[in-house]
Amino acid sequence: MTDWIAEERRYLFQNYGRQPVVIERGQGTRAWDTDGNEYLDFVGGIAVNVLGHSHPSVVRAIAEQAERVIHTSNLFYSIPMIQLARELVQRSGLDRAFFCNSGAEAVEAAIKLARRWGHDRRAGAFEIITTVDGFHGRTMGSLSATGTTRYREPFEPLVPGFRIVPWSDLDAVRSATSDRTVAVMVEPIQGEGGVNLPAPGYLAGLRAWCDERGLLLILDEVQTGIGRTGTLFAFEQEGVKPDIMALAKGLAGGVPIGAILAREEVAAHFVKGDHGSTFGGNPLAAAAALATLREVTAPGFLERVNEASRRLVERLQAIEDRHGLVTGIRGRGMLLAMGLARDCSADVVDEARRRGLLINNVRPNAVRLMPPLTVTDDEIERACDILEAAIVAVESQGSK
Repeated sequence: MTDWIAEERRYLFQNYGRQPVVIERGQGTRAWDTDGNEYLDFVGGIAVNVLGHSHPSVVRAIAEQAERVIHTSNLFYSIPMIQLARELVQRSGLDRAFFCNSGAEAVEAAIKLARRWGHDRRAGAFEIITTVDGFHGRTMGSLSATGTTRYREPFEPLVPGFRIVPWSDLDAVRSATSDRTVAVMVEPIQGEGGVNLPAPGYLAGLRAWCDERGLLLILDEVQTGIGRTGTLFAFEQEGVKPDIMALAKGLAGGVPIGAILAREEVAAHFVKGDHGSTFGGNPLAAAAALATLREVTAPGFLERVNEASRRLVERLQAIEDRHGLVTGIRGRGMLLAMGLARDCSADVVDEARRRGLLINNVRPNAVRLMPPLTVTDDEIERACDILEAAIVAVESQGSK
């Protein structure tokens, strides 16, 4: 029998901290490894599998599109891409879409569009204000915008033109603004930073400041978009609308895709030849995204997500009430984190996995839960039972 973990260590770059599980198949919230062990998957491809594993609508869309055409390049028109752009534009209230292949690429496109707009409209302004603990990707531009020091330092010097200020601090944004500033870019909820919510009114304050100073507001909804926080886009809960929005992760239900949406007046500054992507918006990915969007926007779907989220939060809060190791529950929708009193999140993840639950140690003192939006009540109950047993085991280890 093939030792796939040994094979990975032999042939792949060793740049990932993988859990010792070889996932072979999945269905809905459940996944099975090569040894036949069953898990509840509350990692969800890192907030990607919004419909769970192998959702029938996505599988059917991929199969049907693959029989027609998989790739044509952007030298030609493509019906699924146009249909997807129309759907996103109509549902977001923005005006135009550009497609790429990942969240980092979407952020890169947003940065580049903002700089082009600043070149044309603000006498060459190019600086973008971002925040501490923000995460925007690992390419050189998106990494330069990322506010997590440990990701940045090994790759310096980085791309210039970013001012990183404290998260959820309007005064810091105002102080950092200068004649060189072209935009402010934030996540509506910081995902990789630990599922950090903004203070009430923060995003509205950013919108007002950008309007006052003639700046662009860029929202990185790579992790929060496509129903993850209980609305199709997280900005809908804040009463604001961005000038540019980055999407990826859940957009195609597991198939790689990225996108930016922008207002007409901003999008118009990308002229022919300014930006592109060989695979961006290819028919296969676009068909998968259309199928995913149709499910997520079906009547009653997001209402059910919010009901399930309330159930999950109540169960997590009950665990907090019973165990001193747990210091708080934060997040929205199906993007949640459990804070811990000490740096033991990796231990909690290990204990949960041994019992059949996959979760993510997003920070040394926090675990993150990102189940499919289709998770059932029974699966929530079982997952919380397992998580509590893992908490008990780690508490016991600490007492010893």
